[in-house]
Amino acid sequence: MATQTLIYLFVGLSFALYIGIAIWSRAASTSEFYVAGGGVNPVVNGMATAADWMSAASFLSMAGLIAFMGYDGSVYLMGWTGGYVMLALLLAPYLRKFGQFTVPDFIGTRYYSNVARTVAVVCLIFISFTYIAGQMRGVGIVFSRFLEVDVTLGVIIGMGIVFFYAVLGGMKGITYTQVAQYCVLIFAYLVPAIFISLLATGNPVPQLGLGSDLADGSGTSVLQKLDSSLVEMGFPAYTDGSKSMVDVSCITAALMIGTAGLPHVIVRFFTVPKASDARKSAGWALVFIALLYTTAPAVSAFARLNFNESVSDTRYAETPDWFRNWEANGLIAWRDKNGDGVMQYEAGDAFEGAPEYTPGGIGVSGERLLDNAATDNANEVYVDRDIMVLANPEIANLPGWVIALVAAGGLAAALSTAAGLLLVISTAVSHDLLKSTFRPQISEKGELLAARVAATAAIVVAGILGIYPPGWVAQVVAFAFGLAAASLFPAIFMGIFSTRMNREGAIAGMVTGLAFTFLYIAWFKLWAPELNTAEHWLFGISPEGIGVVGMLLNFAVAITVARLTAPPPPEVDALVENIRVPRGAGTAHAH
Repeated sequence: MATQTLIYLFVGLSFALYIGIAIWSRAASTSEFYVAGGGVNPVVNGMATAADWMSAASFLSMAGLIAFMGYDGSVYLMGWTGGYVMLALLLAPYLRKFGQFTVPDFIGTRYYSNVARTVAVVCLIFISFTYIAGQMRGVGIVFSRFLEVDVTLGVIIGMGIVFFYAVLGGMKGITYTQVAQYCVLIFAYLVPAIFISLLATGNPVPQLGLGSDLADGSGTSVLQKLDSSLVEMGFPAYTDGSKSMVDVSCITAALMIGTAGLPHVIVRFFTVPKASDARKSAGWALVFIALLYTTAPAVSAFARLNFNESVSDTRYAETPDWFRNWEANGLIAWRDKNGDGVMQYEAGDAFEGAPEYTPGGIGVSGERLLDNAATDNANEVYVDRDIMVLANPEIANLPGWVIALVAAGGLAAALSTAAGLLLVISTAVSHDLLKSTFRPQISEKGELLAARVAATAAIVVAGILGIYPPGWVAQVVAFAFGLAAASLFPAIFMGIFSTRMNREGAIAGMVTGLAFTFLYIAWFKLWAPELNTAEHWLFGISPEGIGVVGMLLNFAVAITVARLTAPPPPEVDALVENIRVPRGAGTAHAH
């Protein structure tokens, strides 16, 4: 069976499965729409949490970034994995015991203020829309290549699928859909990794294959070969880092702390029956997440090695089919700068930004005409980093069914997180703004309708952000984590562990952290991208890591304002003390 037919079959069957589950588990009440009725098994919830958390950034873009950043890309592995541990230990069980099933609800109740709740909603919407832009771009990339449609049309198709099962099924439908999506995405990630590791090193375990010798009899290890080939082409060695220790530390910390403040992950711990189940589901989620995250470094190294060997010094007329397939979508490109018909792949940008094609134009060497080739270096090849995981099976000449499985997995990863984020946005509007703040008398039926209308509007905005994304998928997601670290995390953390923190301090801290971090990111990424270099950064910290500074500002402002204003009322003190005491704990006894 032709590869393209297999792709249509695998993607079609996976979509039919997701839609079927959404119909079977349709939400009939606000409790089922928001938290799946609160009765999900911890193991099932752990798998759904893993799918919710492992987005297009984890599946598509993280390995691509590591493949091209090398050692510096490890910040994404360390930050996201460490952050989940922090979330499981520091926040999840306490928030679950508190009982309010949204982050703004916790903040509004803990800080006895509708203003605080509204500020939390604003923070949440900023974070969620920034995050969801990366997911919809991932959907567009997968559709554009594997279903042979335009990226824009691909995003629109993805919007339709998410609309159906997120708006219809709510959290109940999303939870069981995400279990199916996790199974699809983890098989789609592991199967090609096992194949490629076996072909390259003879070791079927990718994690061990990364440190093994190549199977060509040279006695050279995978990383030694990668280092030497990159240095020959003028790139830094794969195992060397170029980022400063300050920036690496800040990016890692921002990703960790941001993970602990992500609303679509936190809400997952309210779908289980009790606080102890929240801990169990967090542990199971970590197991399911580790399967992919321990494999990612091997996938990255094998992908870059195969890409280098397949492209460098290859005549364009002899390029394999995979290159032409991705070139047709504008996600890889070549411009014959010296007219020799051979692809020179070296350090430097081949084009000024993304390649811009002359419609229908064909150059003398056979390549499509590109209008914006960079002339200050000899590099002739452009590759979109987000395609590396998807292209890897094709580059390695794996069977068609593996390529089809990866296509279905990429869509599962992007759609699962997009659905969770859309639900968080709709819940923030319908429950936190309408029900809890502006229209407390609204009926349950009216609240459910408002949630679905808000989810529909959010899907439209998400689609626009997917069509016009502000960066690589993982970069965009890193900004969302920075915003979460700078705004919501301090308010949640102090709300649990500080009886002195009051509403004035929390509100001032959230506004300060969010405003500072957003303006810093926007300045270097949107308004003055030409200044986005280490010498212009504050303390040498990149936009990806600035969330740590925003968090520190949040803490400093919140603590200062709290000390200058009235303390919380006694009932709030009692509430905080109750959150921190395990249910059923007895008094201490002397021995």
